[in-house]
Amino acid sequence: MDVIRLAAVRDTPLSVDEVLRAVADHGAGGTAVFVGTVRDTDHGKRVARLSYSAHPTAADRLREVAERVARDIPVTALAVVHRTGDLELGDIAVVAAAAAPHRPEAFAACRRLIDDLKREVPIWKHQVFADGSAEWVGACD
Repeated sequence: MDVIRLAAVRDTPLSVDEVLRAVADHGAGGTAVFVGTVRDTDHGKRVARLSYSAHPTAADRLREVAERVARDIPVTALAVVHRTGDLELGDIAVVAAAAAPHRPEAFAACRRLIDDLKREVPIWKHQVFADGSAEWVGACD
């Protein structure tokens, strides 16, 4: 079975349960999960709304990032899903999970998966603040 169980970019609400089911594995003694949600402030400014946009290659790049993590860290399963479109405060923007025989590897893989996604996958966040100002942020935050 493929170690990369799920790597997707979607314009529909994300499910933490789906990601956890994807990495469920009898060989895993530990599973680490990261859930990124839309917060109400950034840089000390109130967020009014935001949206995520993705390049057409984003899903392929996401899989490449996951494959590299799986090569470098001994895991039994990885899963990651990122949302696009308009999101509200509290909505889930990204879910990443790693399962491994031991917890240090699960934590390390999950952390690396989300950090590399933010650096390398062409997903952009457009934030509009309550004061009317706006900014684009490269990759997810």
